[in-house]
Amino acid sequence: MNRIKPEAMAPFFRMVVLLLVLLWSGCQNSTLRNGEIRKTDFISGGHDSPASDHQLSILDDYYTFIIACDLGRNGYYDQQIVAEMMGEAANIAGAEFVAALGDVHHYMGIQSVNDPLWLTNYELVYKHPELMIPWFPVLGNHEYQGNTDAVIAYSGVSRRWQMPGRYYSKVFDVTDSTDVLLLFIDTTPMVDLFRYNDEHPDALKQSVEDQLSWIDSTLGNSREKWKIVMGHHPIYAGTTKDESERTDLQRRLLPILEKHRVDVYYSGHIHNFQHINTSGSSIDYFVISSASQSRKVVPLEGAVFTSSATGFALCSISDTVLITTFVDNTGNIIYQHQGK
Repeated sequence: MNRIKPEAMAPFFRMVVLLLVLLWSGCQNSTLRNGEIRKTDFISGGHDSPASDHQLSILDDYYTFIIACDLGRNGYYDQQIVAEMMGEAANIAGAEFVAALGDVHHYMGIQSVNDPLWLTNYELVYKHPELMIPWFPVLGNHEYQGNTDAVIAYSGVSRRWQMPGRYYSKVFDVTDSTDVLLLFIDTTPMVDLFRYNDEHPDALKQSVEDQLSWIDSTLGNSREKWKIVMGHHPIYAGTTKDESERTDLQRRLLPILEKHRVDVYYSGHIHNFQHINTSGSSIDYFVISSASQSRKVVPLEGAVFTSSATGFALCSISDTVLITTFVDNTGNIIYQHQGK
């Protein structure tokens, strides 16, 4: 009988060991799984407060949606990790849709509905089964470096990409007696730094006056209890970015939001988490971090909470409260705020 020599089996055993190591690594990288996350109190703050199945499942009793910003990095940095967390959170919290607040395509935007970046920045990254829900996007300044019409036209390609225009509104039933109005707005043309810049050719083509008039009339005609406005650029933020970005919005957009007593303004662009309250304003300003690559926080007067973690947010609404939840790239709830 021919015997197999021990040295001939060495490559086989090395392959088995390698496969076992890879399987073990995959298990270690998976978070938000039952039994792997400690349970903590519902309202929490701080990096040592992990988001448990129990915490997120409480949000399923509310009308909940996910907010994600500054996503597209071709799956690099933290994009894949955060995408998986978004899917798990959507499952547990019962998310109705994803609000994608701009820069889904970083760098130079996209050129057409057939641009390969749709696969590498979006389709092949946000493939979790629970993310096969409607996505309501807005344009960011990076989309304005490419073909913005193609971003809107992708609604005809993907059933979940639902973008009827550069700015639009949605009304949803929170309960039998309470509705929420959501405004998805186009902030890049409102910022002169981008508007009068050859790198953002479509920005100057847009009528700022028409959009502001639409925002004013839509909010003015609203009878919904909750009013939420979402755009890519923040009105207030701690950042090293040019101050004119915020002052242009403070001059053009803010008076309309204050006039109609908007509850919340959600934005991105800064690549970190911020919750800001300003003196004399009843509006809560939330900056949602990048879902792929974050930046350091810059101190700002009025900042209630900041974090340089990557991640995403959830908005959960009932008859009486509006809850904003920040979730980082490890699945931790790092901040939660209740507005009434």
